[in-house]
Amino acid sequence: MLFDSPVQKPLRERPVVLLADDSLTIRTMVSSRLERAGYDIELAVDGDEALELAHRLNPDLFILDVEMPGRSGLEVTEQLRRDGATVPVILLTGHDGEADVAAGLAAGANEYITKPFSPQDLYLLVRSMLPSPAGAGAAR
Repeated sequence: MLFDSPVQKPLRERPVVLLADDSLTIRTMVSSRLERAGYDIELAVDGDEALELAHRLNPDLFILDVEMPGRSGLEVTEQLRRDGATVPVILLTGHDGEADVAAGLAAGANEYITKPFSPQDLYLLVRSMLPSPAGAGAAR
């Protein structure tokens, strides 16, 4: 099955996080924080690019903006789950209503974070979901 086959998952020293957000500010802030912590970051600007990278790179964790051009983060999450991906998904969004959170979790997300958010808090959440990168010190 796609994503779960140990043959398909390459051996890597550092976990790969796929970050998809149409905001350059968010991509820069999150990727720089996670790279300093020892994670490899792959970036996408929309849902279609995120899915293409997901299938090609088989990342260890997804961070997806809910409102992106093309496919939304919800649609990407649903497609990933249909494709067999079991890796964690964190959704980022400006919507914090109960129905929004419920829709994100129903789509298959593991966590739902509302903007604005603390990069440190997101890092701590990522760290709780992934093994610490090899050779990464106590990055703060």
